[in-house]
Amino acid sequence: MSHAACASIALAALAACSSAPDPQAGAAPATATVQNLAQAMARQPIVLLGEVHDNAAQHALRLQALQRLVAGGARPALAFEQLDADRQAALDQVRAEAPVPGADAQPDGGRDAGQGAGQAAERNAELVARIIQVAGAKGWQWGYYRPYLAVALQYDLPIIAANLSRNQAMRIAQEGAGAVFSAEQQAQLGLDDVAPDIRRAQEHEVEVGHCGRLPADALAPIALAQVARDAMLARSILPFAERGVVLFTGNGHARRDIGVARHFPPRDQARSVSIGLLEDDERATQASGWFDVTLLTPVQPRQDPCLDMPTLPQRTPHRTPPGGDPPQMLRTAWRG
Repeated sequence: MSHAACASIALAALAACSSAPDPQAGAAPATATVQNLAQAMARQPIVLLGEVHDNAAQHALRLQALQRLVAGGARPALAFEQLDADRQAALDQVRAEAPVPGADAQPDGGRDAGQGAGQAAERNAELVARIIQVAGAKGWQWGYYRPYLAVALQYDLPIIAANLSRNQAMRIAQEGAGAVFSAEQQAQLGLDDVAPDIRRAQEHEVEVGHCGRLPADALAPIALAQVARDAMLARSILPFAERGVVLFTGNGHARRDIGVARHFPPRDQARSVSIGLLEDDERATQASGWFDVTLLTPVQPRQDPCLDMPTLPQRTPHRTPPGGDPPQMLRTAWRG
């Protein structure tokens, strides 16, 4: 199997079963509630809001906390790991068709007001579907993310497509950062000189997250793709820091020690809060040191992701020909 194929398989599974080295001591985790999550989200204008991607209880908590935040008057931009940054223009074009919030409501609050609100909700649901169609990365369980997008439309909040696309991440893992970014862009993103502690920790996370079944020479390329994603997420949300911004992302990206926050300038690091929403298992206490706020939810039953993960062989030289189409495995494996 080629190095590129190994990389793409590994990237595909990273979010689902990632782990990491022992963290420094941090605040003790607490049981997650809507109230303490909303309070944590109100602490700073830049919110890195983690998740276990398939945990339904966590998504329900995040939605209720967001609704409480905006009901209290906050109007943050909403940024998504699940939306591809290179599709922002297409998203904005769809967004321009959104109805003005409350435009259909009637001042007497009677039956016409209810009908108008219902019609606006229907139009917003259609726009959410179109936003996902034009900017949504493949492989996500979109039923979890539609409600956040609906809140953005309801309250006229900016929607930020924040992540590298699947193809961009794969190219970086296969060919290096120069395959996607110019030398100037690499310098701006910090990809020309990744801090050694970030590099080591990301490589360790890739290795442990893939059940020790990756060849050693696949670790650094995949780790670089993860660092590039963190850097892109940081760059995408910083222009919205003054008004406030919430990034919906996996816990790995929300980590303060090696995640998105490490790519902020010092001023923005100081006005950001990283929130880890973790499942209450044996790893939660260790992981709490990675976040400013660590909140726990029950473990969602699922099959052990290591059961079906193959052991991948050492790489063989491979490069997709310039302008060529990558193998089907590479096109379908990356989930983001």
